[in-house]
Amino acid sequence: MHILKIYKTKKNFQYLVAASLVFILAISLSCILEFKNTYSYPENGEKLMGVNMKGKYTSLNYERFPNVTIMNGYYDNSFKLIKSMGLNHVRYVLYWEAYENNQKLFLQELESVASLADKWGLNIIYDNHQFHTSSWLDENRGTGFPHFLFDKNIYLYNSETKSSGNATKLWWTNWWDRNIVHENNKTDGWILQANFLKNIARLLDSHNSTVGYEILNEPQIFSQDQWSKIGKYYAFMINEIRKQTNKIVVIDMTIPIKFDDAAINLTSENMVKIIPKDDKSIFKISLYGIPMNDNYQEKKLELLENVSKLTQVPLYVGEWNNVLRDKTSTTDKTDTSKINAAKSDLTQNESDFFVDKFKKLNIRGWAFWNWNYIDTPPKNFNLIHLTKDGDIVPTKYFYILKNSVEKLYNNPVF
Repeated sequence: MHILKIYKTKKNFQYLVAASLVFILAISLSCILEFKNTYSYPENGEKLMGVNMKGKYTSLNYERFPNVTIMNGYYDNSFKLIKSMGLNHVRYVLYWEAYENNQKLFLQELESVASLADKWGLNIIYDNHQFHTSSWLDENRGTGFPHFLFDKNIYLYNSETKSSGNATKLWWTNWWDRNIVHENNKTDGWILQANFLKNIARLLDSHNSTVGYEILNEPQIFSQDQWSKIGKYYAFMINEIRKQTNKIVVIDMTIPIKFDDAAINLTSENMVKIIPKDDKSIFKISLYGIPMNDNYQEKKLELLENVSKLTQVPLYVGEWNNVLRDKTSTTDKTDTSKINAAKSDLTQNESDFFVDKFKKLNIRGWAFWNWNYIDTPPKNFNLIHLTKDGDIVPTKYFYILKNSVEKLYNNPVF
């Protein structure tokens, strides 16, 4: 009897230990899976290292530069060269405005880009870009939102250049208040943009090269109460996009990044309000200057890094380069400087500094600005130049960036 009792006690103890181990393993596995679901993107876990690229019909290049053509092998040869630099990523810049101007040519070009990116094993993020809001407000430089979102009685054509930014401020304020509608059928602008993004995802999601979609490049903010409104906008867009894709969604920082603007009260804690919870989001920032010696660029990077840490959303430097600016005077503080293309430059040491910085920060990815078949300002930052015969000729910046990647990542070169 006594021996049998001891045997049973030992056996019960063994069962208890085994059950405890199973429980601990289950909890550990659950944590690992939760971590994986949050941070395992793209699927192969690669860091994104690449360039920004503009197309023809996916931008307004075919309208603004009608005499410039892309040769048939442009994307194929470009992707081959990008791979030869040791890079694996393209942030492909496209515009909703261009889509509305010619949907057929826009979608055909996108399909070609995606298929050739599959061939070369590149990771593509499709960036819904805006610069100066729209060509409606700035006919020479602006691109982004389609003209049907501008009430012609309120926003005069090319008014951005005539009103010191007042039209821009009014439009974005109405956008965050969800008061912008189609000028004819009065459909909500947020819904229209979500439908556009879902159309893009519907076309591209099946491609292996497609790793994600960027909701809106650098949206503009003008008052402190807009932080939470932008968060509602992003939450709406993510909810809609998730009906079509489970790939990366890119959330952009707001502009301007101005520490002395009391109207917006720029802090990490305020910017956190724009980022809704989503397991496959990354936080895109732009960096157009060397962050060092407690300068503006370093303070900016520290602020944006903190946003990433507070939200646990990985950082993605979607645009970077070294730009020198001339100070200008404006009344509404929407733009305090102008790029000096003649003085802007990027040396080998400066390129190495950037790439090494990104590596040490362990950011999710980066994309150099830019790779463009047209030399748009500032021209001296283009990684390539097209000859009259359509041949792609790498510029000095091509080799500078290539050297930095080889030196700091030791990637195989094709």
